[in-house]
Amino acid sequence: MRFQILHESPGRVRLRTGVRSMSMTQADILEAWLRRQPDVDEVTVHERTCGVIVKYHGDRALLFEKLSGFSYQKAVCMMDRQVRSSRALNRMYKEKLVFLVIRHYIKKLFIPLPFRRILTLCSVLPRMIQAVKVLASGRLTVDVLDGIAIGTSLFTGDHATAGSVHFLLHAGEILEEWTHKKSVDDLARNMSLQVDKVWLIDEDGRQNMVPLGQIVPGDRIIVHTGHVLPLDGILEQGDVMLNQASLTGESVPVAKRQGAMVYAGSVVEEGNCVIRVTHATGENRYDRIVRMIEESERLKSGVETRAGRLADKLVPWCLGGSILTWLLTRNAARAISVLMVDFSCALKLSMPLSVLSAMREAGRHKITVKGGKAMEKISDADTVVFDKTGTLTRACPTVQKVVPFNGEEEEMMLRTAACLEEHFPHSVARAVVKAAADRGLGHKEMHSEVEYVVAHGIATMIEGKRAVIGSAHFVFEDEKVQILPEDRACFDSLPDSVSWLFLGLGGILSAAIGISDPLRAEARSAVKALHKEGIEKAVMLTGDNKNTAQAVAAQLGIDDYRAEILPEDKAAYIRKEQEAGRCVIMIGDGINDTPALSLADVGIAVGSGAVIAREMADVTIEAEDLREIAWLKRLSDALMRRINRNYRFVMGFNGALIVLGAFGILAPAVSALLHNTSTILLGMDCLTGLLEEEAWEQSVGDY
Repeated sequence: MRFQILHESPGRVRLRTGVRSMSMTQADILEAWLRRQPDVDEVTVHERTCGVIVKYHGDRALLFEKLSGFSYQKAVCMMDRQVRSSRALNRMYKEKLVFLVIRHYIKKLFIPLPFRRILTLCSVLPRMIQAVKVLASGRLTVDVLDGIAIGTSLFTGDHATAGSVHFLLHAGEILEEWTHKKSVDDLARNMSLQVDKVWLIDEDGRQNMVPLGQIVPGDRIIVHTGHVLPLDGILEQGDVMLNQASLTGESVPVAKRQGAMVYAGSVVEEGNCVIRVTHATGENRYDRIVRMIEESERLKSGVETRAGRLADKLVPWCLGGSILTWLLTRNAARAISVLMVDFSCALKLSMPLSVLSAMREAGRHKITVKGGKAMEKISDADTVVFDKTGTLTRACPTVQKVVPFNGEEEEMMLRTAACLEEHFPHSVARAVVKAAADRGLGHKEMHSEVEYVVAHGIATMIEGKRAVIGSAHFVFEDEKVQILPEDRACFDSLPDSVSWLFLGLGGILSAAIGISDPLRAEARSAVKALHKEGIEKAVMLTGDNKNTAQAVAAQLGIDDYRAEILPEDKAAYIRKEQEAGRCVIMIGDGINDTPALSLADVGIAVGSGAVIAREMADVTIEAEDLREIAWLKRLSDALMRRINRNYRFVMGFNGALIVLGAFGILAPAVSALLHNTSTILLGMDCLTGLLEEEAWEQSVGDY
């Protein structure tokens, strides 16, 4: 594809594609492809103008060379997954707001007064009918107050005020719906786009990893512990425990046996299973997840819920104030002035706008927040709990050394270990698989059904012998693997500078694999940044030995740590902290972190971690910088400050208008004008950014 350079500055270029039109799908593909390029920092694609803005670092010529070779077909094949963004959703709601504003002002400026009054009456009639229905049911909510305010304006001949109140209410409803839909869409996309390849069982019984899009109904696939079922199907082999929380809301895993129907989105917590696929990818799966989430209120933040409740609670006071004013003054104009000040407009408009703005700002930092409630809890948090492996350490540990025992060959032992580890989503497992691949050690499936023991290791049968790989505790204490006397000296000399995986075959130690797991370069500064942002206690939980944990905690400035613990111990620690009155953030990446992630007030998953961890978490961070968590804490604090400031302003300013109207200082039209103007200005303020990037970058440099 050809691109034309429209403007260029160091590290930033604005381009126009060499096409006359661009669909939203094409824009999504181009944007997703550009984001995958290693030197690209930020991308914005405007499908209407066919424009592209790219912020990058590195070689300019290399970037332009890649762009010149871009094609939609190649990009789709490279990504091996469905590309979907919130572009269509955002456009829909932007157009709704724009057309609402255009219609409102065209009506005011160009339509004659008699016709304008008819249009106003037609537009507000449904709202007034709703107010009557609510009142008839014996309830007194904001709908009633809105209906009375609009009805009173119409009764007194003030059609302009009635139209303005209806316009602001409609705008607030659109923005609130947009906020909720965006939360739903972000979560649904995060859940539905994480599985791009599956293990297909061919006619000969061999397992082959293939793109998800190649699977058709009737195919047989195998899904291992910790993975998400990518498609609907019938369980043909294996007895498993499925976590169906994403579909049914059940918190307890459900046992599934042969012949049972299983559904996409469920997570295999125990066991492995073979599924006969009944529905191909894209058939109702995404829509089913969206419907499930839309029915849940957990995406709406507490402040948004409280805003609606507060607006309802103020209804009797507003009505009472209006009636009292009329009784005391016998002045209808003063009573209407009180009624014209509707708290619900500002409350319902500003709160969802603030949350939407914050979520959009987080998205620019490659942070997916599943609803405003998570940001509210992050602001309240005073304790952060880190997993170590894959979170405080790099996501890709490396194999430093392979030591064979029992007369085995080094390459054969690494090949065997990779064959076992390739099925499981953990950073250490990926390191073993990568080490075998780097040495050119291919391997066929040589084992029977694999048993995965969370946080311990893997067990299976190879050529009639029990094969186990995992920690020293699992291999030597649980599995009773023996070390031959002639290997004892070599075993005792294994250095403590690396972590060791042990491979046992037939009850005899056959190999030790040394894993180097270096700390993230920014880990110490991330802990320091979190402390500066108000986190009182930083804790590290790890299955490593105490000496390693103590050294890491001291190096990173961790306040407390727990070593040699199991997944259930992590969850128990978080529960204990919560019982002590603390608000806890849990940060992890693996299967063993999921109990703690789901129990914590806010679970944050590192984007490179296991699928189940990302689905259980409230927040997913794609960026490879833990300091983004401190930035998210600062953003959440700024959001809550804005929301609380908006509360104070709405209550104070509108309260003052009520008092001034009751004393006859402000006429009804002036009260309505000031109220509507303040609501619009408040909404515009809510759309502004919460944090300044330059200030953040400067503060990051100080850590």
